[in-house]
Amino acid sequence: MYQAPEQFAALNKANLETAARFASIAFGGAERLFETQLKATKAAMADGMDNAKTLAAVKDLQQFADVKDTVAQPAFEKATDYMKSVYDIASETQAEFGKLIEQQFAAFNKQVVVAIDKFAETAPAGSEMGITALKSALVTGNAAYENIAKAAKQFNDTAKTNLEAAAKRAAPVAKKARK
Repeated sequence: MYQAPEQFAALNKANLETAARFASIAFGGAERLFETQLKATKAAMADGMDNAKTLAAVKDLQQFADVKDTVAQPAFEKATDYMKSVYDIASETQAEFGKLIEQQFAAFNKQVVVAIDKFAETAPAGSEMGITALKSALVTGNAAYENIAKAAKQFNDTAKTNLEAAAKRAAPVAKKARK
């Protein structure tokens, strides 16, 4: 199975483009995560200063109890929102990686099928069984990949649902704790 230099050059170019797409996805996710962290840090610093000023003005225990309640709930809600944002960024980045991997896997499968078909055209008599085995292995590999991809998607969906449910359950608990 001879491959012309042009085919190798095209393959190298495609691999370079794929690597650049992977890097772009990774850097995009990292950039969004950094922006989220920076905003959260700025907000936490501003809230911390406001809270310190508020606590410094407290004159008795009743005022302290009231201030504690007004400070705790917003901080909890902001922490929950931050965690959800981080999860969303990670999930979106993972989904982008998944799409790119699926595209690469489909392209690879297409190349393998073409190579098997070319090999079958020039294969010696009696090699039909080997070619059938190769095609069967390809089908089995594709089925395994699809099962893994489905399981990963289900895991991701379950994790997102659990995170959202935990946030919804925790908010009323925090409000009850204030009272």
